[in-house]
Amino acid sequence: MKKFLTYTAAITVGLGSVAAAGYVLTKSLVEVALDRKPPRAFDSSKDLLAGTDYDESFLNAMNSASDALAVRPCELVEITASDGTRLVGHVRHANTPKRVIVAMHGWRSSWHNDFGMISDFFYDEGCTVLYAEQRGQGGSGGDYMGFGAIERHDVIDWINHLNSIGYSKYPIYLSGVSMGASTVLLASELELADNVCGIMADCGFTSPHAIWKHVMEKNLHLSYNAVVGAVVNDICKRKISADVKDVSTVEALKNAKVPVIFAHGTDDGFVPVQMTFENYKACSSPKRLLVVPGADHGMSYYVDKQAYEKGIREFFADFDKKN
Repeated sequence: MKKFLTYTAAITVGLGSVAAAGYVLTKSLVEVALDRKPPRAFDSSKDLLAGTDYDESFLNAMNSASDALAVRPCELVEITASDGTRLVGHVRHANTPKRVIVAMHGWRSSWHNDFGMISDFFYDEGCTVLYAEQRGQGGSGGDYMGFGAIERHDVIDWINHLNSIGYSKYPIYLSGVSMGASTVLLASELELADNVCGIMADCGFTSPHAIWKHVMEKNLHLSYNAVVGAVVNDICKRKISADVKDVSTVEALKNAKVPVIFAHGTDDGFVPVQMTFENYKACSSPKRLLVVPGADHGMSYYVDKQAYEKGIREFFADFDKKN
């Protein structure tokens, strides 16, 4: 009996150690996901997390476009979000504006990196663009990112700011790439100003849990079960004061109030194209779908610029409205 109790105690201690190790790993991954300053190991594992393998020609084109947008004449603007966080944006004014775009960049990226390639197209189409710096990144305040759970409310603050300084007479569109796409999709069910005419979402995920599960299981080959999910929820509540378990673009789009155009590449290694299919299917408002064969994450415009620009022009033509 004594030997049995000793054996049982050893197993219990072993399981406790495994559970503790699992918690530490999960906590580290949440820090990578949310914290402004990621753990030291992040730089060496970034490509593994993203599951992408960009070729040199794309990287050169993206970096060149990013550098060019970063030095374009833009108006620096600052607002205070509804929760008191300082938010920073950069407005590139069109010579003869026809509409305004609120552009939200992706996770651990930047406004000029994610929109560098398409920025001149927006400008040529008469779009004044407010390129926001997402909270927890760049020049904006906040210690954490929220994977759209809290940023969706920042979108409303930016819209209200634009309308308060004279843009209420223009159609406003919301645009986002990756996490920025999920951000604007989550905003689709919120109370939007009357002059918000549509949403342009490129390679967005369906929920924080869905993308974390995908990355952990497919790219990192780790288990993402109910226990892990519960730990993630608990950490998110403490870090960003948000319960992410019910945050879902699929659910939000069932109540979408404006038209949406969804874009995604078939070869996306970070956010699977299936997530956009789920979003498209759930969307209750007028919708368009632009799927680009062979495009990896955020590469759709680069791979098929002609189809992408055609889709956006038609979207503007069909849904622009003046107040």
